[in-house]
Amino acid sequence: MIGDINQVVLIVIVATVLVSIKGFNDFSFFESYKFQVSRILNGEKLRMISSGFLHVDWLHLGFNMYALYLFGNIVSSNLGNINFLIIYVGSLLAGSIYSLTFHKTAPYYSAVGASGAVSGVVYSSIMLFPEMELMLFPLPIPIPGYIFGVGYLLYSIYGMKKQLGNIGHSAHLGGAIGGFVLTLLLEPRIFSINKMMVILLAVPIILLLIFGDKLKK
Repeated sequence: MIGDINQVVLIVIVATVLVSIKGFNDFSFFESYKFQVSRILNGEKLRMISSGFLHVDWLHLGFNMYALYLFGNIVSSNLGNINFLIIYVGSLLAGSIYSLTFHKTAPYYSAVGASGAVSGVVYSSIMLFPEMELMLFPLPIPIPGYIFGVGYLLYSIYGMKKQLGNIGHSAHLGGAIGGFVLTLLLEPRIFSINKMMVILLAVPIILLLIFGDKLKK
């Protein structure tokens, strides 16, 4: 199974695993490169990228890397390795930028994880194959990709409003938006082929950009 993985996707996974392991074993390293609002606003911009290679534990790391393995191959095989990297890094940045904007008045807000980048890759896969069926644990019911995409955005918006769990919903949301926009820019034919799907996925994004400030307590 590992032999089927795209080499660029594999390099990203290996790099993330190695950096995460370093973070597991070195508290100072972890603290120096995690996403933290006050540090970033004071000029430590590297944290907006480096935080995407750190994780809090093996479960967090494993879930993100498994999702990247599944969906990264779809994006790289259909759009090419360079475009995959553009979407991955661009979505990581989009997640960090959105988190920074949303939490700018909370100087001690911090986060780690590749979730923003992976969300962008998942969303890109949905854009490429909107009819793909995704299974949501624990319900053994296949859901079309575009329905999953809309539901994911709405759940992230709700999670931001209610501050559900210890989850960086803003990074997930920003990453998904990054994947949506970058995939359209790199593969504009998607709009003409699946116009209604693109519009459906765009609606919650547009509403978020218009009414995003209302989510803050």
